[in-house]
Amino acid sequence: MNLSEHLQEFVTLWVVIDPLGTLPVFIAVTATLDAANQRKAAFISIIVSFCVLVFFALAGSSLLRSMDVSINSFQIAGGIVLFLFALTMVHGSNHSDTHASAETNPVDIAIYPLAMPSIASPGAMLAAVVLTDDARHNFPDKMMTIVTFSLVLLVALAIMLAAGPLMRFIGRGGAAVISRVMGMLLAALAIDLVLSALSNWLKLPPI
Repeated sequence: MNLSEHLQEFVTLWVVIDPLGTLPVFIAVTATLDAANQRKAAFISIIVSFCVLVFFALAGSSLLRSMDVSINSFQIAGGIVLFLFALTMVHGSNHSDTHASAETNPVDIAIYPLAMPSIASPGAMLAAVVLTDDARHNFPDKMMTIVTFSLVLLVALAIMLAAGPLMRFIGRGGAAVISRVMGMLLAALAIDLVLSALSNWLKLPPI
């Protein structure tokens, strides 16, 4: 894989994981926790998200083959789901809306809603499978993809750990604007997934 492909992977994983979009969720659901438990919830949510995405990256393609589902079908379905997910981001009803909870257990909060469905979202799981399928016979490329989403997860962790100052800086309005811009980019990438799968299925020139 060349540098441009790695950059495209990073952008894809950035918009589906949406570290900045996770910030309002983190602030809402950890409002009743002290600083130490907020940090604990942040670390646990990233660890859980990493394990989920690694599973889909390493075993997702094998699972599809065992179910006799082609990667083109999965890529088209994934593109449609990603597009619908992008529309919710553009319209402002994304994963940062109403997940505030009265829970005070940082482990429970870290698993739901922080790890799933906020960070390791359905879109992120689909992206992990699609981005690693083409490299399933090339272990180094697959590991590079895992490294790429690990970097995005580390950024998400840093943002959550710096939640207080960041929200004071960008405000909820700024976070909403950033989330909508990410939604537009995600919609374009989702369309590209569908068109690429159709092109491969119909034996058309690459898009």
